[in-house]
Amino acid sequence: MTGDDEVRPATAGRTSPDAGDGQPLLGLRGIGKNFGPVRALTDVNLDLPAGQVTALVGDNGAGKSTLIKTISGIWEPSNGQIVWQGRQVHFHTPRDATDAGIATVYQDLALCDNLDIVQNMLLGHEVLSRVRLLDEIAMEKTARQTLADLRVTTVRNIRQPVGSLSGGQRQAVAVAKAVMLDARLVIMDEPTAALGVSQTALVLDLIERLASRGIAVLVISHNLTDVFRVADRLAVLYLGRLVTVGPVTDFDTSSAVHWMTTGTGPNGRAATPESTEG
Repeated sequence: MTGDDEVRPATAGRTSPDAGDGQPLLGLRGIGKNFGPVRALTDVNLDLPAGQVTALVGDNGAGKSTLIKTISGIWEPSNGQIVWQGRQVHFHTPRDATDAGIATVYQDLALCDNLDIVQNMLLGHEVLSRVRLLDEIAMEKTARQTLADLRVTTVRNIRQPVGSLSGGQRQAVAVAKAVMLDARLVIMDEPTAALGVSQTALVLDLIERLASRGIAVLVISHNLTDVFRVADRLAVLYLGRLVTVGPVTDFDTSSAVHWMTTGTGPNGRAATPESTEG
């Protein structure tokens, strides 16, 4: 796929009221990112529909981390446009992206192990009482309700330190925090890395619940088994270029690996506009 190609919207999978008009929640148009003479991203065009899971895959060094950091406001793109809910936006800081409704859950989760679940979920957004003290009861109620809405049932005590939780539970807390802040797009960086079977199932179920609530989810993963289990759409980066994107049903493990490692399809052809439009 070249930088001038249109990215097709997903035609299968989940839908949401927000996606009914066919307009993507987030659109990347010709996004490029340079670090001095190094071009980390070149002409990336990608649509993220609301209520669907888009998996972003690629080999090491393909540009996945650079792309999500550009979306989340850590780095500004060198060129191109970010279109959010139909309007061009400029994210100068991560707070700008968060305020717009984009939450990024990085692999290290950015949780404080010494604080409990409630304190982590409301860190920086604490609820104060009329006398300007922490309203612990209201904070507990908010945290408990958010976890219940996401059907996170493995957490028994919301006052236990996050450091005592399993990997899957920690992911659940990080995602619940994003949902509590009214995120419309949740980006998850390697959410199942180093997790066991049961913990992985917990996280994948959580991703599906996010999509069912009309939230757009962008998952970065090396685990193609997880990708094909949960994704509606697949996008492949190769050496900083988006080489193919489409419904996950258009791919299998073999073809996905071929795109990731060669930047071309199994037939040896690069993507064309016709092959990437629905």
